[in-house]
Amino acid sequence: MAAPAAQARVRNVVFVDGVRTPFGKAGPKGIFAETRADDLVVKVIRELLRRHPELPPERVDEVAIAATTQIGDQGLTIGRTAALLAGLPKSVPGYSVDRMCAGAMTAVTTAASGIAFGAYDVAIAGGVEHMGRHPMGEGVDPNPRFLSDKIVDPSALIMGSTAENLHDRYPAITKERTDAYAAASQAKYADALKNGKIDPDLVPVATRSAEHGWGLATADEPPRPGTSVADLAKLKTPFRPHGRVTAGNAAGLNDGATGCILAGEDTAEELGLPVGMRLVGYSFLGVEPEVMGVGPVPATEKALARAGLTIDDIGLFEINEAFAVQVLAFLDHFGIADDDPRVNQWGGAIAVGHPLASSGVRLMTQLSRQFAERPDVRYGITTMCIGIGMGGTVIWENPRWNGEAK
Repeated sequence: MAAPAAQARVRNVVFVDGVRTPFGKAGPKGIFAETRADDLVVKVIRELLRRHPELPPERVDEVAIAATTQIGDQGLTIGRTAALLAGLPKSVPGYSVDRMCAGAMTAVTTAASGIAFGAYDVAIAGGVEHMGRHPMGEGVDPNPRFLSDKIVDPSALIMGSTAENLHDRYPAITKERTDAYAAASQAKYADALKNGKIDPDLVPVATRSAEHGWGLATADEPPRPGTSVADLAKLKTPFRPHGRVTAGNAAGLNDGATGCILAGEDTAEELGLPVGMRLVGYSFLGVEPEVMGVGPVPATEKALARAGLTIDDIGLFEINEAFAVQVLAFLDHFGIADDDPRVNQWGGAIAVGHPLASSGVRLMTQLSRQFAERPDVRYGITTMCIGIGMGGTVIWENPRWNGEAK
């Protein structure tokens, strides 16, 4: 009789470091208009390896890269092809992930689960979205039964309409509040940029233009510093006449890529890799698709309950700003003020942009850098709403926590 297999042990998983390209505006005038999506991922992977020479490339066990629209230069199992293009050994496998806006978040949680189980020691995870080349929904063919059988409301397939629905559900979240939140996001990002908080995340990217020649993208393109509430009040509401959702209180259409290194905590110690933060737990949860923006609320409740924590234990929040109303619904549910300094302290997607599947790792990278400055904070979360009615939340622990406060 064969001996029983050794029982797997659960390992601590750590976020080593994260980087991203500058985020560009989607469209023919954007900085990445003539740059391939897979080349953005290649740049991110190479930068992670350049910053961490203590990590032998052959020690990378997996590359997980997310894209929402997996066709063209975002197709062909981009985790594997980008790994090859980046110069990783051919023995390093890779795969692609799609959970819409939470693609990179899912790449991280999936790869991290493999590390915790013992299947991997080190993984690279991230995401890319070139919305200029591949608009959301390009080439899709939704099953007609979604509408004919009334499985979802027709508005569920239009993200801006789901945000208007959220306003209907929570009338206390007025357009004035969302505009004020959006203006604050722009201001916080501008302050963070001025104070040197943004540039450490960025890897410069060579760009090509048939008209202008070669260039170098070194800064985010979407932010609008100086945006006021009065400016935002004048914008059109494209999803509903006399509505409340505008281009100013929502994230734009953007191009960009993100990536991070994950490792078992024991492997990080072995190789001398820094530890930015430690994974505590995560949760993904489904909600009514027509109000997908509420997804972070139950996902966070579930993640906290499984971790034995409460919202009061969380000292820093990185919430993806797909729409201001979605963030405010989360804050209202948990009794957090609109201007709470724990929330998106360096601004969010309304200012910097939201290249769909890439954004989860941007949130994580910023949280990790904030942890380094805040030894008084023990726990933080990254959370986001997800199209077709989902939410995702990841809880992280600060390895620099000094034990004096939460």
